[in-house]
Amino acid sequence: MTPPDETLTQDGLAEARQGRILLVACGALAREILDVRAANGWTHLDLQCLPANLHLWPDRIVTAVEAVVRDRRADYEQIFVVYADCGTGGQLFEKCRELGVEMVEGPHCYSFFEGNEVFARHSESEITAFYLTDFLVRQFDAFVWRPMGLDRHPELRDMMFGNYTKLVYQAQTNDPALDARAQDCAARLGLAYERRFTGYGDLVPVLARVAG
Repeated sequence: MTPPDETLTQDGLAEARQGRILLVACGALAREILDVRAANGWTHLDLQCLPANLHLWPDRIVTAVEAVVRDRRADYEQIFVVYADCGTGGQLFEKCRELGVEMVEGPHCYSFFEGNEVFARHSESEITAFYLTDFLVRQFDAFVWRPMGLDRHPELRDMMFGNYTKLVYQAQTNDPALDARAQDCAARLGLAYERRFTGYGDLVPVLARVAG
């Protein structure tokens, strides 16, 4: 027979997790997710972010997501993964299905920020476009310039970006300072510049559905 104190503990844990939802997300989306959560008062959504630089090694994303889901499953009624495929070649989708959790649809955040359907319609005509989001504009040196070695070997720029024709800044916010920085990023890469306000795209309806 279960001791009374253990029963009370289990009942307390069940009550504590009721209605609680954990978002397991890429660190590059932290600011946007927190803004959307605050704007809608979704206090029952908790956020745990994984390092944004996992995108430099997409194969590690699957392992990292799995570890968090298994570790936090007992604490939440639901866990939702705020990653798209992100270069995992379908492995993240398969792992989420195995774990019984849902994830964001789409190939990457550039797609769902613009809206997956919209992005798919013009993807073929923009095959030579290089995309940046608010996060990547802020972290351009840390996630693009230095990892590609352009700080040490600027002569590599034309070899790496010679097939690109323009930089598309997908702006989540209207921030003149970020716009200026994005223009500078385009100039450093030798690309034409286009600013496209996307806001949060599919992220808002996806989180609204999760939040219930």
